[in-house]
Amino acid sequence: MPTKVDSGKNFKGKTGVVALVPDKWNGIWMPRHHVVGRLARHFEVVWVEPAAGWRQYWFPGSAKEKTIQSIQPEVFGVTLFDPGRWLPELYRPKMLADWIRSRRVARARRILEKRGCDRIVLYLWRPEFAFALDAIQADLTCYHIDDEYSFSVNDQPNDPNEVALIESVDLVVIHSRKLLEKKGGINPNTMHVPNGVDFAAYQSPAPEPEDMASIPRPRMGYVGVVKSQLDLGLLLQLSVEKPEWSFVLVGPIGYLGNKANILDLLAERPNVHILGNRQLHELPAYMQAMDVCMMCYDVCDYTNNIYPLKLNEYLATGRPVVSSPIDSVLELDHVVRIAESPQQWVIALEEAMQEDRNRPVDIESRQQQASLHDWDALVQKIADKFGA
Repeated sequence: MPTKVDSGKNFKGKTGVVALVPDKWNGIWMPRHHVVGRLARHFEVVWVEPAAGWRQYWFPGSAKEKTIQSIQPEVFGVTLFDPGRWLPELYRPKMLADWIRSRRVARARRILEKRGCDRIVLYLWRPEFAFALDAIQADLTCYHIDDEYSFSVNDQPNDPNEVALIESVDLVVIHSRKLLEKKGGINPNTMHVPNGVDFAAYQSPAPEPEDMASIPRPRMGYVGVVKSQLDLGLLLQLSVEKPEWSFVLVGPIGYLGNKANILDLLAERPNVHILGNRQLHELPAYMQAMDVCMMCYDVCDYTNNIYPLKLNEYLATGRPVVSSPIDSVLELDHVVRIAESPQQWVIALEEAMQEDRNRPVDIESRQQQASLHDWDALVQKIADKFGA
């Protein structure tokens, strides 16, 4: 059973954090980037970059790895540890693969020890990192759940391996209400920390991006990864029914599955504008340039478990928001309009644009809701548990 979490307030040593994550720092930014980055303002933090296969290290291609989205790690003080060619990802023989995985974690710990850290926090961001609990000695272990890792559209029982991990760590952090209901009772040391927003960045007025200036208003916008969880069929239908509206998609293209053909059809529509990826510092300006911000998800058991990163980012801009009825917005109907059918979406979008729905008091209400989820305040709660 997990031990009682010690806040560390009486600990006089120096704390370091080893973060095991499934993404590269310069990939698509996820909640873990925001959390781990801000933890580095409290502690020494090593972000362990996912290891590539040995062929990629020893026989690299000519193409340089692209930065998708990033804030330089120096801004936060994060140390990136790239395992490199001597500690690649292997699958067999199993004994060697397991040893190499453990060595990666041990190397990250050694970096912290050389910087004087005598108290180590092991911060795990996926169930597959459970092996690390036996790889090094840690003074505190934490497992952060920011997704339903079955990725199934239909609810699945808790995976026994994940349950074992939840039971084994000292602290569990869960980001959504639904996942808290599903997994929050397993470990008594569980805290609810929703996804947040860099409030100052999104609230502060930004100049309209040049490529938005030529797009006619009204603009209905989605800013985020374009992926299979979106109801792209809904967007296509709306673009046909309302040719006088512009529909704008800003963000990298993710996994689309059988919806790739719908995105192709959207790209052919004259009132649909697919702008592609933008860097993090550019996103507030794009959101502010929308007349209505959209969260057009397919509603299923998977999306009912999410807490969209863009939710509080949208609200911080003060722009009106219309969303599918996923669980994370159901209690926010005072600041988010909810629509299900295409007809409801048309009505909700029309109402969201009305002047009497965008008075200063309405804008302030949205921004006030977002301000409750500033990343700095949210991460402070985790830092307190780690011993800040």
